Amino acid sequence: MRAKFRSQVRELAFAAAPAMILVLAAFWLTAQFITPAPPKTIAIAASRQGSPYYEAAQRYRRVLADNGVALEVVQTSGTIENISLLSNASAPVAAGFVQGGIASGKNLPQVASIGRVFYEPVWIFSQGPEPIERLPQLIGKRVLIGPKGGATAALAERLLAASGVTASTATLINMELPDYVATLEQGAADAGFLVLAAEAPTVRRLLASDRVRLVHVAQADAYAQRFPFLSKLVLQQGVVDFARNIPAVDTAMLTTTTALLVRRDVHPALINLLTQAVISVHGQPMLNANGEASVFQRAGAFPITEDQEFPLSPDALRVYKSGPPLLQRYFPFWLATLADRLFVLLLPVIGILLPVLRFAPTLYTWRVRRRIVYWYRELKRVEATADRSKPERAMHEIDRIEDAVNLLPVPLGFANQLYDLRQHIDVVRRRLAEPRANFA
Repeated sequence: MRAKFRSQVRELAFAAAPAMILVLAAFWLTAQFITPAPPKTIAIAASRQGSPYYEAAQRYRRVLADNGVALEVVQTSGTIENISLLSNASAPVAAGFVQGGIASGKNLPQVASIGRVFYEPVWIFSQGPEPIERLPQLIGKRVLIGPKGGATAALAERLLAASGVTASTATLINMELPDYVATLEQGAADAGFLVLAAEAPTVRRLLASDRVRLVHVAQADAYAQRFPFLSKLVLQQGVVDFARNIPAVDTAMLTTTTALLVRRDVHPALINLLTQAVISVHGQPMLNANGEASVFQRAGAFPITEDQEFPLSPDALRVYKSGPPLLQRYFPFWLATLADRLFVLLLPVIGILLPVLRFAPTLYTWRVRRRIVYWYRELKRVEATADRSKPERAMHEIDRIEDAVNLLPVPLGFANQLYDLRQHIDVVRRRLAEPRANFA
């Protein structure tokens, strides 16, 4: 009995072996193309604590934490350092904020954009009796352009150069932020560029100063047409301080926008999740501690998916078009990403497994019938070669066949064929036992 059981198990294993081999091969082949599980920690290059970059990153951090991903906020000196980190493959950052007009996909091909997330206004202040409305008026003047090697200096030099204001036609002064207000109020400079949020203390002090005026850029539309990364904004009369009526008149300004960039090799699920955080944070005005929104921030204005400088990440684009993946709408992030990976793994396996499973019973049937047919072949051979004048040897062969058939492990579904074989063995035995004359 045990021998029959072991034989049946062996037959089942033999029939199932091709299916198992094909399924394992499909698993292995599919696994070569499956993205590994996303890491649980990523880093974002922001700026100094208190800056808009840093505050936005802190809000992303809370959204990602709710989904089981830790976001490390790396404090930097700003856009230029962020670009350096993003371009360095060994730097431990996956994403970073970059001011518009400083870099593009041509010199940073390893990154993609998740979208533009807020305005960075270009503040131009002047002092002196002559009102300035056009940048060419700064020829021959002393102009503050920000710290050397910084993003503000790079943008200011680009705009001034387009206006004929260069180091050979004016005095361009690199200066750190804390000295800006005093330098302008004391007349040590004629004008100065700043790229800061409207709520920045330096901007507030300059707007409130009686010795300094905000430049109305009369050609703002023309600059925005020439430089696609720029837009025109209008600072409405009194919006900064209603009581003191600051500014005193509607003032046209230029603004760039901040791009949130991500490395192309970042896990797609994390890009997807970071995009959801961007939509959650910037889809409504970012309020300060007093519950006030930026003077330029309006609900629905950000994020902006049209990026003139960097290609939009395909993973981010899918979120903007269709929202979060279906499974993430109902399950936690980690469970949804696991299910996505398992689905990708199982899909080709199922495609192979279904036809293989249909073939396995046929193979098993063939194996069982093959054993029965084998003994039929042996029986026929004995009958054909028997010497009927000396039937002893033939009878011995018939007994051998019968003993083997009695031990043959056959499933219940093939019992009828087994009993037919036994009957046919008995038929051959009786024929061989008959006198020779009966066969004449």
